[in-house]
Amino acid sequence: MSIPIETVRTERFSMRYFRFGSGKKTFVILPGLAVQSVTGAAEAVAQGYAAFTEAYTVYVFDRRSELPPVYSIRDMARDTAEAMLALGLRDVDLFGASQGGMMALVIAMEYPQLVHKLVLGSTSSHVLPAQFAVVENWIRLARAGDREGLYLSFGEELYPPAVFAQAREGLLAAAKTVTDEDLDRFVILAEGIRDFDVSDQLSRIQCPVLAIGVFEDAVLDADATMEIAEKLDVRPDFKLFMYIGYGHAAFDTAPDYRDRIRAFLTA
Repeated sequence: MSIPIETVRTERFSMRYFRFGSGKKTFVILPGLAVQSVTGAAEAVAQGYAAFTEAYTVYVFDRRSELPPVYSIRDMARDTAEAMLALGLRDVDLFGASQGGMMALVIAMEYPQLVHKLVLGSTSSHVLPAQFAVVENWIRLARAGDREGLYLSFGEELYPPAVFAQAREGLLAAAKTVTDEDLDRFVILAEGIRDFDVSDQLSRIQCPVLAIGVFEDAVLDADATMEIAEKLDVRPDFKLFMYIGYGHAAFDTAPDYRDRIRAFLTA
């Protein structure tokens, strides 16, 4: 499978994305913070979400190409919403993972016409200093140019020990391909998470919501998902599921994760 990488351009910026599937409905994925662009993994993403392709056309958005020196989650969300509007996307089913989930929260609040249903994976509406500690270490490693240390720390924090052990050599190989530009972009994007807080605005979300968390989330902590649940569980259209044993990146490691998303979207 060869997935073409496309670019959407607005008056202010350009943004790369890819799409696959032929369904009438639209499913948008906003990936989490990464050392390198999600576009490099387009084929793997398409394979992972193959079960969606009959009912959906799936769009996966990168962050904008030209990053400003300071780039907040709100700015990332607003730019992504602008890119979606430029492509004529409306009433989409939206899945945001980790940092992408933070962006998805803002989009659902500020652009309700864009979102039909919302899925949040291992994310937070309120990043406390203690929850930012892991990201702070990643920023330190990136600024020091420690590519291998950064990739290994990523793997160790995102995955359960057994998965990390299997992925270690692949992570080290990927680290060799990281450019100085990748590191600079990573620092800007990672800094955008600092002090993010929309916890007092969750009631603005109008669409049904599924929040999926992990009790052993070593990046943001399970409390991040539970805080979202505490604010939204009074609503009959809110659903919560918590994994045990899969790590922060359960969206990549739990075998039934995408089945849960699909079941929620089609209910």
